[in-house]
Amino acid sequence: MTLLDDAPTGASDARGRVAELHAIREEARSGPSERATQAQKAKGKLTARERIDLLLDEGSFNEVEPLRRHRATGFGLEAKKPYTDGVVTGWGTVEGRTVFVYAHDFRIFGGALGEAHATKIHKIMDMAISAGAPLVSLNDGAGARIQEGVSALAGYGGIFQRNTKASGVIPQISVMLGPCAGGAAYSPALTDFVFMVRETSQMFITGPDVVRAVTGEEITQNGLGGADVHAETSGVCHFAYDDEESCLAEVRYLLSLLPQNNRENPPAAPCDDPADRRGDTLLDLVPADGNRPYDMRKVIEELVDDGEYLEVHERWATNIICALSRLDGQVVGIVANQPQSLAGVLDIEASEKAARFVQMCDAFNIPILTLLDVPGFLPGVDQEHGGIIRHGAKLLYAYCNATVPRISVVLRKAYGGAYIVMDSQSIGADLTYAWPTNEIAVMGAEGAANVIFRKQIAEAEDPEAMRARMVKEYKAELMHPYYAAERGLVDDVIDPVETRRVLINSLAMLRTKHADLPSRKHGNPPQ
Repeated sequence: MTLLDDAPTGASDARGRVAELHAIREEARSGPSERATQAQKAKGKLTARERIDLLLDEGSFNEVEPLRRHRATGFGLEAKKPYTDGVVTGWGTVEGRTVFVYAHDFRIFGGALGEAHATKIHKIMDMAISAGAPLVSLNDGAGARIQEGVSALAGYGGIFQRNTKASGVIPQISVMLGPCAGGAAYSPALTDFVFMVRETSQMFITGPDVVRAVTGEEITQNGLGGADVHAETSGVCHFAYDDEESCLAEVRYLLSLLPQNNRENPPAAPCDDPADRRGDTLLDLVPADGNRPYDMRKVIEELVDDGEYLEVHERWATNIICALSRLDGQVVGIVANQPQSLAGVLDIEASEKAARFVQMCDAFNIPILTLLDVPGFLPGVDQEHGGIIRHGAKLLYAYCNATVPRISVVLRKAYGGAYIVMDSQSIGADLTYAWPTNEIAVMGAEGAANVIFRKQIAEAEDPEAMRARMVKEYKAELMHPYYAAERGLVDDVIDPVETRRVLINSLAMLRTKHADLPSRKHGNPPQ
């Protein structure tokens, strides 16, 4: 028989094999059962593939190892070997740029991590690091797969090791879309940004049942580790949203502000907002009286392109603002005191929040703009015993270590150690500007007068009149708006309405800045 005689049979066999392949791939794509899908929907949650479709550009997803299955036996596992093993991995694009992704499929083993499941994640993480592209994890998993024992735990170890290896190399974003306990909560904590959805996502090391058994405390899953808890109290969550659709849309927006890796600059965007636009409303937004509060967010809106910015940790440590935005189309990280909250003082949580943000900006080549209106560090026994010295030093270390372009603007108060810590010229700010309403000093005039002129005030016939005179004298001598500029500690005192133009021109000049750190394995920052 000739090869030609065999051709029809071979072609038919090939078609059969291809049909079989498509059937298997459809089984892998559709998941375990319609019942499992409906159960997922009943909880108000999307499936893993629906989430990936929302995250990535339409039709761009390329799946890796969709036919992977576990090899475990015992406890009935040998009879349950679904394709994907409960995690969908691959790559696609967001606004045309490559992004790697893995998504837990809660319909399979509750998204629990086993050996094969972990190996798939390890592979996609390695690919992201090698390709130099962001990694997004869509988390909806019940922790380690108990039936696989320590093999599952070792899988988490591999994830943690890769999270650490990728830190500061590629952006890592964790999106919490279901309950994530134990090891499933630690990987997100190692990443750059954590997103959560209210009511449906939770993070905790030990769940409510364990808490109840050990401490006797009664608490719900949301009360223990829900989105609002982590967004407002613990600071674990950077962004919290009411539904998955808006959450994933914001992940896309965040990715548009970040570079692909630490060797690239953030993507520029076309800008129709004039670079020389005057900010006349700034004169009315910021009161000259340093004791009157105002909303620093309105100042930021007036300065940045089209008033748009993405605030990080919006509801945690609200006395300081950290945000990503653009000036003349170029991405910039903004750190700003918020006079509306605790008068804008620095405390433990604000120092931690700003320090991590500064480090992230420096890692990914994002210039840092600091807007100062800070009366000092928050006094109190709780702050001192809680380690305000150690935590405040984190922010100081982060700024001193940052090599990206750094510009600071003193709007009003800048007192004491808080002034130094908030990227003053003395710790390496490239350019420092001040408004004519600035007060840069060791402390407020009232406090300074009480220390310096204590004896004169005590011995005066009218102590209050003497105190008022001494305060006025101190202000005139050491706290006038041009004192720091006269000594070279401020590069210029500028008209507030010109702030946007000045910042854009300054950042353009600094775009080619190059600074090297000392040769070392790594620093030893305060913890």
